Amino acid sequence: MADREIDYSNPAYYYNRELSWLQFDRRCLNEARSKENPVMERLNFLSITASNLDEFFMVRVASLQDMSKGGYTKRDIAGMTADEQLDAILAEAHAFVGSQYSTYNHQILPALKAEGITMVDDYRELRADEKAFLDEFFETEVYPVITPMAVDSSRPFPLILNKSLNLGALLKRKENAGPGILNRTKKSKKTLKSEKENLEFATVQVPSVLPRVIRLPLEEHPELVNGHVPVRVILLETVIREHMDQLFQSYDIVCAYPFRIMRSADMDIDEDEAEDLLKEIEKSLKQRRHGNAIRLEVEAGIDTRLLDILVEELQLNKDEIFMIDGPLDLTFLSKVRKLSGFDDLHEHRYPAPQEVPELPKGCDIFAQIRKGDIFLHHPYESFQPVVDFISRAADDPDVLAIKQTLYRVSGNSPIVAALARAADHGKQVTVLVELKARFDEENNIVWARMLEKAGAHVIYGLVGLKTHSKITLIVRREEDGIRRYVHLATGNYNDITARLYTDVGLMTCKEQFGEDATAVFNMLSGYSEPRSWNKLLLAPLWLKERFKFLIGRETQHALNGEPARIKAKMNSLCDPDIIEALYKASGAGVKIDLIVRGICCLRVGIPGISDNIVVRSIVGNFLEHSRIFWFANGGRPEIYAGSADWMPRNLDRRVEIVFPLEDPAVKEKAEHILDVELMDTMQASILQPDGTYEKVDRRGKEKINSQMLLGEEAVRTAQAAEEARRQTRNFVPEVPPTHDEVQA
Repeated sequence: MADREIDYSNPAYYYNRELSWLQFDRRCLNEARSKENPVMERLNFLSITASNLDEFFMVRVASLQDMSKGGYTKRDIAGMTADEQLDAILAEAHAFVGSQYSTYNHQILPALKAEGITMVDDYRELRADEKAFLDEFFETEVYPVITPMAVDSSRPFPLILNKSLNLGALLKRKENAGPGILNRTKKSKKTLKSEKENLEFATVQVPSVLPRVIRLPLEEHPELVNGHVPVRVILLETVIREHMDQLFQSYDIVCAYPFRIMRSADMDIDEDEAEDLLKEIEKSLKQRRHGNAIRLEVEAGIDTRLLDILVEELQLNKDEIFMIDGPLDLTFLSKVRKLSGFDDLHEHRYPAPQEVPELPKGCDIFAQIRKGDIFLHHPYESFQPVVDFISRAADDPDVLAIKQTLYRVSGNSPIVAALARAADHGKQVTVLVELKARFDEENNIVWARMLEKAGAHVIYGLVGLKTHSKITLIVRREEDGIRRYVHLATGNYNDITARLYTDVGLMTCKEQFGEDATAVFNMLSGYSEPRSWNKLLLAPLWLKERFKFLIGRETQHALNGEPARIKAKMNSLCDPDIIEALYKASGAGVKIDLIVRGICCLRVGIPGISDNIVVRSIVGNFLEHSRIFWFANGGRPEIYAGSADWMPRNLDRRVEIVFPLEDPAVKEKAEHILDVELMDTMQASILQPDGTYEKVDRRGKEKINSQMLLGEEAVRTAQAAEEARRQTRNFVPEVPPTHDEVQA
């Protein structure tokens, strides 16, 4: 079929982005339901689904609601208006929440109980000693912290904070109670009047500063359950609800139910008009806590009179109310997962991060990079060499300058500490700290100010663009002149997430990479764009066009009867131009294998359009985060890695860097990652034509868990490298310990 006969903008060829995102959360939920995972890991996956859904509502649903209220009628890639998307999303979200709590009630709770962990949700199930313990705990730990909020004409409905857990109550004044201060004021407009009742509304916020999961005292001489000392836990809101009468002593508690609201987290910042971007973002962060309510969670069975008050005050529609059959906010399960005494219920099959073979501990990292490009694969290989790269540069008297982009860093980042130390040593330190990294804005503001105090030159991102690229440049004076060392990566400079996310990186001192890295930082700091580039591909300049060219080149190779294939791995795929290019390549006979963890708007199985495309998603012990792109190129393969997904926001509205992998050994390692993940039969799910995913059919196939296999390979490689060094005694001369090592 000729291209001119196909309308590639046909909505039938695309799947809605938001519904695809919810499919990803379902894949996480499937891991919570899988009995092949240890029970504590199942808790973790269920907690992740709750956290994911919160962010989805705060960002994506909130944005669609703004479009709907603004009369925005433009249709999305799948032909849906904002209103149509909201209807479909809310219907799917309600079904999803039902699946979450079915999993919790019918699978997770019994599995925990079978191992000796009991979640107590009814005070009648408590022993006398447990009740005494909780009475004292409430009196000494909880009562001094909480603040009951009544509602009347002088005290309006309180501002309920985003994601906070609360108890709403209806109260009736006791007949023998005195007039009280409430009755001396004008009657509350929230008083519900009828011939038989005169009820008042109050609310109590469950304090987040106290542990939500409370471990109850052990009974004497407990019997082991499946080898474990049994543990009983109760949630803080259950304790507060039981003691509500102590908060409103002149009232009878007619009813009390937990509720939780979600608010919009979209920040509306006019960057062109903002005189100080940092101050504008700080102001918007405060507003985020009080954004428009977009979702209300209440306990199933809530008194309709209480629910009516909440709905009226929060101005929510019926489909924005979620009746929850269990504890609100399942993220508390991540705390249950940390209960001591149940280590055997966690995942222990995955090896710890291994030493990078080319960078043994104590080596001269700059000398090693001069020998050749070094490829890193986290978390199978340690992230420590990246930390050492910057830390040693900070202490090296021959290093003149360090330049780096920071998007998300850890709370106690050794990399930021090294940058501050370098600035304190008088080195030229330039750091672009992206203040608009969603939900990391406050953390990044703190780091930016600390670096400025240390003497670093800090850039607060670019107007209208997020800087999402991951790049470090170190300029060093050596015997033969100035040399530039570059680190490029697919993941953030975050030593914590580097243990949990799969990412790749490259260390090189090739001159063309160094020239491009210098140009990147000159462009970020001074808007100086060079006339030409050597190696790096940048968005939003020409990265999308380059990807379209590379895909189109495979199309032409296929038409010419030459080797043509695409293997690509990313987090999300929803750019219509890229999808159209992939459809054309598939139609020409190019075999395309895509590993897309999250959103995928491409539809598979369309005859003549996408029947040569297979999309799989891997959800496992680690979050798949690396982006790798391989093109057969007529038998002369090219392979790239970088920070950009195939999404409009990455290709059009962010500063992204994609870099070629050129050394034969490096290319082989990167392609091997793709090939192993394409063989996965344990954690992979395959995209179906209707947009759903199904686990790989294992019949007749070897059981392959790609993450476990890559970890085992990293162990063998590290052991072989250590054995080779021991045999040859060809150790790289040690260098003095870094500041961090001395402190340790």
